[in-house]
Amino acid sequence: MAAIEDAPLWAGIPVPETIRLMESHQQEAVLSWAKEVVASSTDGFDELYEAISMIVKYIPHFVVIPLMVEHIKPRIAAGVCLKMGVEQATGYANDLPAEYFTEVSRHIDAPMMAEILTKMKKHHAEKFIISELRRHLTRMLEIAEHLDDKMLEIVAKHVTLPEHQDDLVKHPHTSLFSRIRQMQK
Repeated sequence: MAAIEDAPLWAGIPVPETIRLMESHQQEAVLSWAKEVVASSTDGFDELYEAISMIVKYIPHFVVIPLMVEHIKPRIAAGVCLKMGVEQATGYANDLPAEYFTEVSRHIDAPMMAEILTKMKKHHAEKFIISELRRHLTRMLEIAEHLDDKMLEIVAKHVTLPEHQDDLVKHPHTSLFSRIRQMQK
């Protein structure tokens, strides 16, 4: 049953209760089928993302940014960013409107987001961090796990931890909280 519990992580939507009530082998069959449907439906996307990332290298940002925001869904933009790599993605991240960048960031894994934030202009990165701490705390904590100390100091400046360290012992981000607590001393 563990595989079906992981399904929301890659699907982005909760597992229907009907499927949860199925036998384990039935759940596995449904999950396998769903993965095949997704793979079939997205066949060629990687090549498309790669092609777009190569094309936009030759188009000025002031042209690409408005087109991206107006016509490209954040999930697609994230796929393109993944193919661009951190350096090129950071250039766009600095220029994208904050709301759009936040939506794109949800589709980029935490380690890459941490790299992008580290390379972004400080005020843009700080704006993003503050916004995410308010709106999507868990996601920001996932990203913060991968931040270097310089960027984590920004997080530490805007987070209030409980007075007693024992209150967070069973929290999944305990080691992160220890790093933040050291910075706040």
